[in-house]
Amino acid sequence: MFSCFNWFLSEAADGLKYYDVVEGKGPVAEKGSTVQVHFDCLYGKITAVSSRESKLLAGNRIIAQPYEFKVGAPPGKERKRDFADNPNGLFSAQAAPKPPPAMYSITEGMKLGGKRTVIVPPEVGYGQKGMGEIPAGATFELNLELLEVKPPEGK
Repeated sequence: MFSCFNWFLSEAADGLKYYDVVEGKGPVAEKGSTVQVHFDCLYGKITAVSSRESKLLAGNRIIAQPYEFKVGAPPGKERKRDFADNPNGLFSAQAAPKPPPAMYSITEGMKLGGKRTVIVPPEVGYGQKGMGEIPAGATFELNLELLEVKPPEGK
């Protein structure tokens, strides 16, 4: 599916293949850094999962909500900014999109403002369950944009 890109892909320590679309300038995300990203998971020509479409505002508008996490942390409850759903408030009960596990490691080494495209195999993607339009066991493309970098605590 992605073999035409193999000649310019880099390989991360964990075996993920990626290329930097924009290198970025500024601080580098290192293990333990807290980062904010926008991410888009593409399967074929479909944007199947995206942080840019994360919340419904007043039931009719979608707002982009960056995803915040610690680089190198295992997927879990490390998201810092989350709006509480309130049936009488602005936000609907629509859940924020779930990023693929690959995102927690592949951001290491990115610079602020950088954009990276990653080829995500099912083992570090959505596995045998799939997600939205991404079927079970599928390889897909992950596009990342690094919006903010905070150094690891104690640095």
